[in-house]
Amino acid sequence: MKVIFMGTPDFAVPVLDALVDMGCDVCLAVTQPDKPKGRHGALTASPVKEAALSHGIEVYQPSSLKNEEAVKKLEDLAPDFMVVAAFGQILTKRVLDIPKYCCVNIHASILPEYRGSSPIQRAIIDGKKITGVSAMRMDEGIDTGDVIMVREVAIDDNDTAETLFDKLSYEGGRLIKEALRAIEEGKATYTPQDESRASYTAMIKKSDGKMDFEKSAGELSCFVRGMSPWPCAFTYLKGKTLKIWETSAVDIIPKKPEAKDENGIIPGTIIVREGSRMFVSCGEGELEIKSLQLEGKKRMDAAAFLRGVRLDDGTRLGE
Repeated sequence: MKVIFMGTPDFAVPVLDALVDMGCDVCLAVTQPDKPKGRHGALTASPVKEAALSHGIEVYQPSSLKNEEAVKKLEDLAPDFMVVAAFGQILTKRVLDIPKYCCVNIHASILPEYRGSSPIQRAIIDGKKITGVSAMRMDEGIDTGDVIMVREVAIDDNDTAETLFDKLSYEGGRLIKEALRAIEEGKATYTPQDESRASYTAMIKKSDGKMDFEKSAGELSCFVRGMSPWPCAFTYLKGKTLKIWETSAVDIIPKKPEAKDENGIIPGTIIVREGSRMFVSCGEGELEIKSLQLEGKKRMDAAAFLRGVRLDDGTRLGE
């Protein structure tokens, strides 16, 4: 089974490893060009590049797959399959038509829900209890092709985007093996996606991590988990950025729309209890902040933070 693999981040590595493990002839790994990283802007290889080189696989890093040279290189290899996992470029019809069988994409959601670039984060932010990975026959749209197989994955109450990322990438590695075997043996089914159920997730920006305390504590707790570890949920305390790493929602009681909270406290107001526990009033309920990081400081638990920072009565976050 001759395969061209396309992927870039950590999520794609278990899929590449699975192809090698099942004995595929991975003739080429296509990944994004090295990017500057860190204070000094040193060029850094993608996780897929590092994994491919460790397997002795040739790596190709075109800035675009739309130019003739890149397309010709892929055509000359005449693969049976192209396997894609979080590659980061849209494939043209000419590229999609190259493999003998098809291009198979491993996507981190149960399609057609959460198409696009941030399905893992959005599933947590939306409070979902179940998500999954889909193997899809690619077409010219963004995650719109026929679904071949799906594997569900539970979202635990303490899952962050990071831990769920690991679960889904592992499951993606298992799924690609089953999908390719089913296609090669003529046993695969191709189910068109229901467009009426489709949703799209845009790429997350650093600014998207800003917290809105008018929302309920339950919503914000999910938001914090979905934004961890990047860009990390944040707010402001006396003009300084305050990253919020770990929280717990309490007092989730439905209230009348006009009520701020059961105590009439303005959302965003800090409430200190027992001298070492930090709560924030929300649109509904309160959010207990368990781990946080003030600008210029290390991450710490709430008790340590409260020992070092004086908070006057009525201090509000977001200001």
